[in-house]
Amino acid sequence: MNLQQLRYVLEVARHNLSVSEAAEALFTSQPGVSKQIRLLEEELGLDVFVRHGKRLVSITEPGKKVLAIAERMLREADNLRAVADEFHAEDSGRLVIATTHTQARYALPKVVGEFMRRYPRVQLELHQASPKQIADQVLAGEADLGIATEALTDHAELATLPCHQWNRSVIAKTGHPLLRERVLTLEAIARYPIITYDAAFTGRSAINRAFLARGLKPNIVLTALDSDVIKTYVGMDLGIGIVASMALDPMADRGLQALDAAHLFESSTTRIGLPRNAWLRGYVYAFIELFAPQLTRKVVDAAMGGETGSDPGL
Repeated sequence: MNLQQLRYVLEVARHNLSVSEAAEALFTSQPGVSKQIRLLEEELGLDVFVRHGKRLVSITEPGKKVLAIAERMLREADNLRAVADEFHAEDSGRLVIATTHTQARYALPKVVGEFMRRYPRVQLELHQASPKQIADQVLAGEADLGIATEALTDHAELATLPCHQWNRSVIAKTGHPLLRERVLTLEAIARYPIITYDAAFTGRSAINRAFLARGLKPNIVLTALDSDVIKTYVGMDLGIGIVASMALDPMADRGLQALDAAHLFESSTTRIGLPRNAWLRGYVYAFIELFAPQLTRKVVDAAMGGETGSDPGL
């Protein structure tokens, strides 16, 4: 048994049991992948995959356990390499962060700028994605950490830590009748066409719960993946917008006015998601602490190790 064989079975599983696609992703030949999987199965004395002729059609029950163990073993192997890399080059490497547009556009710029100043030899990559895609990228090892409001806490394999709490504002084009309301209410908002985030993004669930609790059905006419798109269509007077308050820039968003809506919607929490028991380079801890100063190395290690009471709260 070797790590290459474990990597082959995992890659085949990730590519919907297509040996040819797995071989292409691994830059090797299809017969070579098939042979190594067979050798692993012979050594284990069990079939990882169910076959119909030469085609793989499903994963056996013991095969599911083999894949779970293989994933852990490969992750630990990566951790060993990371330990060696950190020892040889503590201030250089690569950091991949998967996050949403709102976080990348409004919450991260100052943090990224300071991080790049401190660690000029670290290659920093930002992958913009949906919360579900962010979680999947971290779990698959395609990103070192994820930053999002939704989805991360749905995965027990991820250690999640709260970074910031935030709320929303209602925005409208200057002169809109909603801006004349003495007290902003959900009932008043529900009278107008609404433009807001897609259902999977940026705390949208909190918006839905607020209207549902009052027995109201909001007239959502358009949804978007990011705040800038929402603001563009609000500026065209196609509706009022509900956006994260952090997404408002008085200088850039001239022609729009905002009403604080923190009293109408429960606050949302931005979280960092990390694979449990991963080995983190020193500069990863530094980035996390720049983004959320309460998340010290000790706090992060406790959360990743699954220690009870390790959530620092906000």
